[in-house]
Amino acid sequence: MLSKTKTAWALMASLTFPCLLLAQKEIPLNNPSFEDTPIAGKAPQGWYDCGAPNETPPDVQPGAFGVTKQPNHGKTYLGLVVRDNETNEAVAQRLARPLEANECYEFSIDLCRSETYISLSRTTAEMVNYATPVVLRVWGGNAYCDKSEMLYETNVITTTRWLTYTFRLHPKRGNYQYLTIEAYYKTPTLFPYNGNVLLDNATPIRQIDCNMPLMVESPPPPTVEVVVDRGKKGIEQLPSAERTPPTQPTPPTPTVYVKPNPPSASPTETIRRNSLRKGSTFQLRNLYFDADKYTIKEECIPSLEAVYRFLLENPDIVIEVGGHTNNRPSDDFAQTLSNDRAKAVADWLIGKGIPKERVQYKGYGKTQPIDTNTTPEGRKRNQRVEFKILHMQEN
Repeated sequence: MLSKTKTAWALMASLTFPCLLLAQKEIPLNNPSFEDTPIAGKAPQGWYDCGAPNETPPDVQPGAFGVTKQPNHGKTYLGLVVRDNETNEAVAQRLARPLEANECYEFSIDLCRSETYISLSRTTAEMVNYATPVVLRVWGGNAYCDKSEMLYETNVITTTRWLTYTFRLHPKRGNYQYLTIEAYYKTPTLFPYNGNVLLDNATPIRQIDCNMPLMVESPPPPTVEVVVDRGKKGIEQLPSAERTPPTQPTPPTPTVYVKPNPPSASPTETIRRNSLRKGSTFQLRNLYFDADKYTIKEECIPSLEAVYRFLLENPDIVIEVGGHTNNRPSDDFAQTLSNDRAKAVADWLIGKGIPKERVQYKGYGKTQPIDTNTTPEGRKRNQRVEFKILHMQEN
């Protein structure tokens, strides 16, 4: 009888002990509902301001800058903005226990966007509405505001009502004692813009089984285009091209569980390290631009993912993204357009988590054609992006 009792207790312990271990590894956040006295330019208690040195801190809302949305939990929430001078807001805190490398975690935050967020433009000094949708990024690091590894990025937050977003974190490069949450531009970012995101009611960070699937798949990201009038006329025609008007953002479904989009399992193009040296230049067959445009086309994403995978697997490599046009634009416009193309590609790679110091960009205008400019096909080949190896360790 005694042996049966011991066996029963042993079986119970074997079933419950793993659950107890996971429960013990739950990491609470300090002030997860961002409660504080509503005030502009002050991070809520328990959170550290990680914004640009010469910019104001985030805001404890509601009440500032015309933001009137009611909290989803408690009495206040956090407002983060991005600005048209290439600065953005972020907050951080030291975790009670570190996120461990190669372990998986989940936590949730209620998010939405305010239709009204009135403040001065940093570039024009005029009152504008910071209402353009943004994304939210989560970083792991080992000091306040340290962004050692991007652990998550949401789709664009277009909703103007509170929805719950669940983040799955999977640190790979190390253990992280600090967590940073930042608002960021929709990428590729052709021009910085003014936008906002509101945060409320975060849950503790829970350790989970890395093989556990999400209960609900992420919906496709809504189409959002940021349009900035630069006062320039596009003239790189093949023979004619019209600018596409911005599409209206599509509201997401009521409850959204978001997960990151990994590189394609089978990219359409392969970049081989053994064929490259310092100074080598390579071009992808399926990466090109429409005439007079610098928006990355959806069908080009698999090729960009091939570059992303290559850089991820070769952390010693530094590249330059070079933008080019055909000979139809004026010299000045060609230079601007080619630089915008290179920056769009560089921003896409950096947005995926490649360190910005490894991705440089430069516009070459129409000075380096690779085909004739007398045919539509040749002009299309000339309006391209190339990649140059600036640094790599010799084998």
